[in-house]
Amino acid sequence: MANKIAFIGLGNMGAPMAANLIKAGYALTVFDLVEQAMADAVALGAERAESAAAAAEHADIVISMLPAGKHVATLYQGENGLLNAVAAGTLLVDCSTIDAETARQVAAAAGERGLSMLDAPVSGGVNGAKAGGLTFMVGGEAEAVEQARPLFDVMGKTYFHAGPAGAGQVAKMCNNMLLGILMTGTSEAINLAVANGLDPSVVSDIMKNASGGNWALNVYNPYPGVMDNAPASNGYKPGFGVDLMLKDLGLAMDSSLKKGVATPLGSMARNLYSVHSQAGHGGDDFSSILNLLKGYSNDNANG
Repeated sequence: MANKIAFIGLGNMGAPMAANLIKAGYALTVFDLVEQAMADAVALGAERAESAAAAAEHADIVISMLPAGKHVATLYQGENGLLNAVAAGTLLVDCSTIDAETARQVAAAAGERGLSMLDAPVSGGVNGAKAGGLTFMVGGEAEAVEQARPLFDVMGKTYFHAGPAGAGQVAKMCNNMLLGILMTGTSEAINLAVANGLDPSVVSDIMKNASGGNWALNVYNPYPGVMDNAPASNGYKPGFGVDLMLKDLGLAMDSSLKKGVATPLGSMARNLYSVHSQAGHGGDDFSSILNLLKGYSNDNANG
């Protein structure tokens, strides 16, 4: 437990991830642009830094959790970037969900300075982060993955070494494209069943135990009142936001265009989430796509 960790980015996901590391006995120095986020971490036992570079200066491991690729590139390569601030031998672990090209580019720049860097985006949402139940999808060298393994064990339930730099981001992109498709399809099916007079809990149990079973039905039901711990039963808060799902679907669509790979269902899911976001629901949990479908159903019934 001698590792000194710099944790950069204490948002909805980063804050509980950092909290679990503190509870496990790791010494954390934290930085975030939101003062209250740092104050909350300090209250748990972290040390506050005045800048990301200051947080990373004496760290053995740097963990970052940021919104997008441009933020990751700036953090590591911008003015006062961490690649020039950290000591030799420091391990860099970026848990942000970003485009694979940026992840590869930053990792290559780190390698030129003799530093090991992993892209390690996560799946599991806010509840998974709080419970230490995340899944890490990791790209980078095997030796660096092994060095980070104890941290993954604290913050998550499992991790997968997907391949070289950028592979973690590709795995996360594909996973979340499928998740968006599954959530949309699950919402469609339950909405249709309810319109025909079925109880949403009953039809959900039927589909969970039949060929339509999937993760959304098992642990994240989109219909209010079916699962007490699901965001749908709490006004679609908190959770994994519509805008975050839209960002991930955008990454998948960008990749599909560059690679010439057909993703018609991913494209349709992205369009639906875009409409839902533009209607003012970007901060709602992504399972609230059910409400968009309900609106379409009502419009058709009244038309």
